Amino acid sequence: MAANAFTTLATSRLPTPSRLFANSCCPDKDLTILFSRLGGSDRMSLWSLSQGTRIWETDVGDGEVSTTAVGIAWSPDGQSIAVAREPPAVSFHSVQDGHRFQTLSIKDGDRPIHLSEIWWFRDERPAPKTSNIPDIFKRANLITGSAHSVLKILPLLDHLQEESDQLTATDLFAFQGSHTRSAKSKHTPVIEAWPSLPTDRIAASISPSAHSKTTHETANLDELDNSNMNSILLVTDDQGHLFSFLDGFFPLGVIPLGQPVDFPSFVKHPLRPCLVGQPSFRHGEHSTTSLVPIMVDLPLLSHRAIRDFAKLSSTGRELTWYATCAVKEICGVWYGDETNSGARELGPKWVHALEVKQRESFGQQNTSPMLDLTILLTTGRASESLSDFLGSGELTGERGIQKWESMVSEALVKLRDFSEKRLAPALQRLHLVIEEVQGWAKLPHFSVFQLSAEELSGVLDLASRGIILANWLTAEARKQLGCFKEFIAWLRYEVSNVNSPNEGNVPRYDTLEVNNYLTSGLANSPIDSWFTGPVPQFRLRDLGIPEPEKDGLDEAMEYARDVANDPALLAAWQMERELNHVDKNLNALIEDLAQRCQRVFHHASGAVSRSATVSYAPSSDATRAPEKERSPQPRIAFPFRERTVLNEKGEVVQHLVVHMPSVADNTVLLTQLRFSVEESGLPSQIGVALLECYLPEEGQEDSSLDLLDADFFDDECVVIVYRPRRGQKQMSLAMVNYSDAGYQNLASGGYVTRTSQEDLIQESLELWKDGHLSSTKIAIMRHRTLSSCRDGGVSLALNGRTGRRVACVLDSTGTALESFDLEGEVEDMEVADDGR
Repeated sequence: MAANAFTTLATSRLPTPSRLFANSCCPDKDLTILFSRLGGSDRMSLWSLSQGTRIWETDVGDGEVSTTAVGIAWSPDGQSIAVAREPPAVSFHSVQDGHRFQTLSIKDGDRPIHLSEIWWFRDERPAPKTSNIPDIFKRANLITGSAHSVLKILPLLDHLQEESDQLTATDLFAFQGSHTRSAKSKHTPVIEAWPSLPTDRIAASISPSAHSKTTHETANLDELDNSNMNSILLVTDDQGHLFSFLDGFFPLGVIPLGQPVDFPSFVKHPLRPCLVGQPSFRHGEHSTTSLVPIMVDLPLLSHRAIRDFAKLSSTGRELTWYATCAVKEICGVWYGDETNSGARELGPKWVHALEVKQRESFGQQNTSPMLDLTILLTTGRASESLSDFLGSGELTGERGIQKWESMVSEALVKLRDFSEKRLAPALQRLHLVIEEVQGWAKLPHFSVFQLSAEELSGVLDLASRGIILANWLTAEARKQLGCFKEFIAWLRYEVSNVNSPNEGNVPRYDTLEVNNYLTSGLANSPIDSWFTGPVPQFRLRDLGIPEPEKDGLDEAMEYARDVANDPALLAAWQMERELNHVDKNLNALIEDLAQRCQRVFHHASGAVSRSATVSYAPSSDATRAPEKERSPQPRIAFPFRERTVLNEKGEVVQHLVVHMPSVADNTVLLTQLRFSVEESGLPSQIGVALLECYLPEEGQEDSSLDLLDADFFDDECVVIVYRPRRGQKQMSLAMVNYSDAGYQNLASGGYVTRTSQEDLIQESLELWKDGHLSSTKIAIMRHRTLSSCRDGGVSLALNGRTGRRVACVLDSTGTALESFDLEGEVEDMEVADDGR
């Protein structure tokens, strides 16, 4: 027998007591995840199995409240880790450095919930067959004429500098792994709650930032990994709610099961969107796991409609956030923000300084700065106070005028360019997206999304008003910029005349433009109305534009031709109207637009859950508490370990393993259950096998072992951890083959009514006692003595994937971790002794 059958990868002493989940081992890398408790919150660390060293460590939560990790799931592409935590949320961490790049808040109305488990299922459906002839008209799975096909050919919008793009000194200079980057989002709550796939700004026709990575950018460097595409992230709570997410991020709604239930395991059918789970019902301090599985069918995921809608929602979110940032940027440059003063305040500040000069230096009680400025403009004669103000003062010196000119000119140019080249195009693209969603609402086969035609019409009206206001702001900023330049030219001329009168000083300004700026621009700017007031509710007729009838394109074109051909109509149409009464607040409009859009997409995203079919037909005993007179349940050493696969016949085959000291200390119970996917009911076949493990050198009769833990490694082997009762009594890791276990099929009627896995154990024990069930002796041929794990229990994590067949064992104190290569060469060394 090979006493050192497995190669030791590493033995690590952990600095703090840690926890190991059953799926802590990375599926495709020699890595494992550990959790420790520090300061009332959990911290997650990534460890190298081959070197036994910690790569990085990070906080699981936000650092504001006590956070506890309840489960983890690895992304199908192996690049991120999803952590289910309490308070209820799912955080996503990068495998590279551990930074948290996204957090999903898990809610079910106002009811308190507690998350219990998390799974991330890869989409294993075979790829469609492709022709050997290349498709020169390939559209990246886009439907010609759709919103995304149009966005693809439009020029990319310029990237906006966001607060989240700013790197700190720690990000730039700290050593890798010595810090954890903050993941606090700068998004508004509405954008945070917006259902979205992973960020893809290029799909939304937005240029990405210099240091952000999108799927299109990474595709240019490496082959694009689509492992996460069409994957399903499933999260369960203790109240029987299933929360599902497409690609791990896009919420698909909540599926309520109607009663409190936990799920020790869940699997996904590899060929169809069907989830199979084993429900566990709590009865006080005890729980029972039903033999009847719950099957959740998600038929909408079989069609491309949900992915197309998810992409539209994601694009709408990016465009709305882009418009929000653009409005915030122009509002900040005009009114100022926490760090910079705005250009808007310079004019009133200059007028106020003149007013103070007139009142304090010249004793004028009824000051009128604007009147003095107008007299100077029209007559060329300045009052004594105005002449003194122009001749001496910081605000009227060349440096002050230069600063004033620079700040206001740059602000007006930014207002003009941002509204014309960024805000208006973003709202136009958003209008295009909402129009496609509105088209879906009119089709009967998209009724499952429950899109409100009235709500969508309101969103389109808001987007249209935003486009009008953005272009209107462009025109107003351009007009104000022209007037301001003339005003500055006039101001320089008058200051020069006061300081050094010269007959050769020729005026080079437009008097009317200067007067326009004095009356509307210097003290009170019309641009202010784009950032103040209620949400704009104007119609086209309020702007003097006749509204065409519904779908009245012909009427609109006919009216345009009449105006172009009739000089009187053209003159009336071109006549400037008084529009000061029209509300123009872009801030309020964008905020209202974001809320309405988010509400539409959030409700529609639950279509998958609303169309889900839950199949479950338990017997009456499955969910009720055990009766007091019922025989006591057999003692088990560790919980059920499960492995569920789909065989060639399309049946779900579930294997269970559990230790039964009631039979013998070295005996494990294996069961095999077969279910039909098309039906939900009791298993069509139940096979039971009792395996008594023994050491060949001690013999079948003399071996005395305590089994501490066991779990399925692959379709052939179970990994066990045991401690001999004689000798050195050191724990050992071993593999036991179960592929050829002699299962004894139980009769469909059975000796007792089987409604739960606990009932199955009880029945198996009674069958063994009555001699109807025999045990099978099985020799442990390959094992490895553990060097660090000695007393108490252990935690076991396995990875049976080909090429990554490893095992991790954590001792009961949580401070000793050993990792083994279960497929490596046998080491040529002696069995470890106590002093090792």
